[in-house]
Amino acid sequence: MTLGALRTSIARFPLVAATVAAGLVVAVLLAASQESAAQWLASAYALLVAVFRSGAMVKSLLRGRWGIDLLALTAIASTVAVGEYVAALIIVLMLAGGEALEEIAQGRATRELRSLLERVPQTAHRELPGMPPEDIPAGEVRPGDILLVKPSEVVPVDGLLLSATGAFDESTLTGESLPAEHVEGDALLSGSVNGEDAVHMKATSTAKDSQYSQIVALVQEAAASRPPVVRLADRYAVPFTLLAFALAGVGWYFSGDPVRFAQVLVVATPCPLLIAAPVAFLAGTSRAAQAGIIIKNGGTLEQLARVRTAVFDKTGTLTHGRPTLHGVWVPQAARGMISEDRLLQLAASAEQYSSHVLASSVIDAARHRGLDLLPGSNATEHATQGVTASCGGRTVVVGKPDFVRSVASGFEEADLGGGQLAVYVGVDGRFAGALIMSDPLRANAVDTLAYLRRLGIQDTLLLTGDAPATAQKIAAQAGISRFQASCLPGDKVSVVAGLRERPVMMVGDGVNDAPVLAAADVGVAMGAKGSTAASESADVVIMLDDLSKAALAVDIGQRTIRIALASIWTGILLSIGLMIAAVFGYIPAVAGALLQELVDLATILNALRALRGGGGGRPTAVGGTRVSVGAAR
Repeated sequence: MTLGALRTSIARFPLVAATVAAGLVVAVLLAASQESAAQWLASAYALLVAVFRSGAMVKSLLRGRWGIDLLALTAIASTVAVGEYVAALIIVLMLAGGEALEEIAQGRATRELRSLLERVPQTAHRELPGMPPEDIPAGEVRPGDILLVKPSEVVPVDGLLLSATGAFDESTLTGESLPAEHVEGDALLSGSVNGEDAVHMKATSTAKDSQYSQIVALVQEAAASRPPVVRLADRYAVPFTLLAFALAGVGWYFSGDPVRFAQVLVVATPCPLLIAAPVAFLAGTSRAAQAGIIIKNGGTLEQLARVRTAVFDKTGTLTHGRPTLHGVWVPQAARGMISEDRLLQLAASAEQYSSHVLASSVIDAARHRGLDLLPGSNATEHATQGVTASCGGRTVVVGKPDFVRSVASGFEEADLGGGQLAVYVGVDGRFAGALIMSDPLRANAVDTLAYLRRLGIQDTLLLTGDAPATAQKIAAQAGISRFQASCLPGDKVSVVAGLRERPVMMVGDGVNDAPVLAAADVGVAMGAKGSTAASESADVVIMLDDLSKAALAVDIGQRTIRIALASIWTGILLSIGLMIAAVFGYIPAVAGALLQELVDLATILNALRALRGGGGGRPTAVGGTRVSVGAAR
């Protein structure tokens, strides 16, 4: 260790440094045959620390945590009283060292969480016409600004890539270690790191509203929470303290030696209760963040571990939520009037003026076929029904069947397969045909459901606003045991509230999922591409657009709880075993203090196992069966 590192350690852990210094002085005095001076120094120092710590003990008593410091301070006082001054000094070192070890362990456990905060974008390079880039604070960026992102710089705000190509490290956001390749027009997330080439981008949000700021806020919320299992550990301290005092009293009574009382209390210091659960939960939360899963509060980890029912939305969750063109249908009566490509071109040109989710899919399909979008005028969007516009000298209406039927003569229903939907088109007052759309099942949906079953979640349910035929098809393809179709947002809330097998985990992504995510015991939002409303209502936000992360979150929760409880009980049982041995006089005070320190170390190391991945079987984001499914306009 260098001199600088030594100074840093002393400044960081002053009580540890002072106790080590006192121990060295005591050792020197003992070597010089000055035992009385050594005893006086060690006893005075130990009692001084005990008096200093008594303030924290009183605060703990007022908070109901009376078992933590009470045992430790009683152990210090009793060892000083019976002349076991070396043991008293070791207990002080054990307390100070335990707190230092906990802080070090928490530092390791929160490494991924802190890395988010350390990479908050500070500066942006804004470009103005005819002027060199100017450096401005990231907080001053406004939507529409053109920004230069230099090599290895952090993307300051959400935006669109203007350069032809770009490679970005999104590992802090999504957990994906490989660079993400983007092309012109692709969305860029704030907090991602640019590759080796400078790129240009157009800002689409302010820094405050960008994805990265939302992640930081979620992380800070998670760090501020205190999980129930930590409070449970506090409750374990009450009977543990009573048992320790009882065993110490029994040892004193039957031996007639007050030293026995001190020997028992030395090995009874409940540091495992203080350390194990917080370290395990921080490690579990950090492990989740590393995988692109933000767990917003500590209690959610315990709920995830106990989930018995998993409920899924369909569009954007089990499916990609972006329907693709399956085909263009022109009825026999209109084939002399319009071709398939012309029908698609006119529909896409009108959909430029619609905000509906299907509009972008229709536009993408036209562009994929190399069709130019026509300029339009007199455009009107009819909420949830469709859009009308004048394009290429033609009056075009696009939307739901009843809407198109009301303004176009000769309407015919399209023949749809399972899971398909139709976007109907009218031209100049006559029915012209339909665009047959489908929304494919996510490639890893089947594996994700199988993964959840291996984790013990047998009851699965699909809730969707789609027709029963579509819901039945998707549920069967994904391996979901039950489904309920034609659900409004309020219906979904009622269904989730009425489920008997609890806790219930609800996975969704859209704005209309926000109420049911809030109503579930654990709401999981596909937040990377989903809505802010859903992300705010959820307990877990998945930053990567990967359904399997929902199952991974359950896996991490189960593993974290197992490790936390195992660490607590390991510490308790080891301490009880040492106390029983001390009752019979087999463990001297000094040896007991050293053994208790080993118990603390074992507890911390075991709790840190939550940082590592658990069992296998995680589904991948590739492979599986792609099927045609629908999404209602």
